[in-house]
Amino acid sequence: MVIVKNKSWIIGTLLMSILLSACSGGFEGNMERDLGEFSYQNQQNETVELSDVEGTPTLVNFIFTNCDTVCPPMTFNMTEIQQAIEAEGIEDYRILSFSVDPENDSPEALQEFMSSYSLNERKWDFLTGYTQEEIIDFAMESFQAIVADDPESDQVIHGTSFYLVDKEGTVVKNYDGISDVPIDEIVSDLKAVGDE
Repeated sequence: MVIVKNKSWIIGTLLMSILLSACSGGFEGNMERDLGEFSYQNQQNETVELSDVEGTPTLVNFIFTNCDTVCPPMTFNMTEIQQAIEAEGIEDYRILSFSVDPENDSPEALQEFMSSYSLNERKWDFLTGYTQEEIIDFAMESFQAIVADDPESDQVIHGTSFYLVDKEGTVVKNYDGISDVPIDEIVSDLKAVGDE
């Protein structure tokens, strides 16, 4: 009889834990950094700044158009995430892709790059209009992400993570942007921080 009571208590405790985590959205971040001030040009040569995304959950990554390794698969993976977000009926979100090669990535080059992908341009800005030093500092300060020139080639070394920024402008989580991209988790997290 005691065993049955203990089992009932354990089951009840587990159910309560599941319910509580469901009520909190189940979101757990793995970082906490303030998204720094910025005011840059997008692929339409329009200014996009921090105030444009404040109050909106935002996904961020770093790419460049001349990238011959990780950027095409990262961009494709982000399009898959965007499609999953919109399939869930989530309308309150933004995506920002910061160029790590701003000297070569003009708005026109970014427009040409993104035209190879099936994406919703109204929600996704590819950004340029700053110096290499500015994006190196911005990436490190806001995302703890490394950006560096490759002295051996015309490529730029940069991280392959996707980042989630909450409505308060805090970078709260990063994810693998290349392999085993957790699309369902990203969509769920975006929804959770959007509902807060």
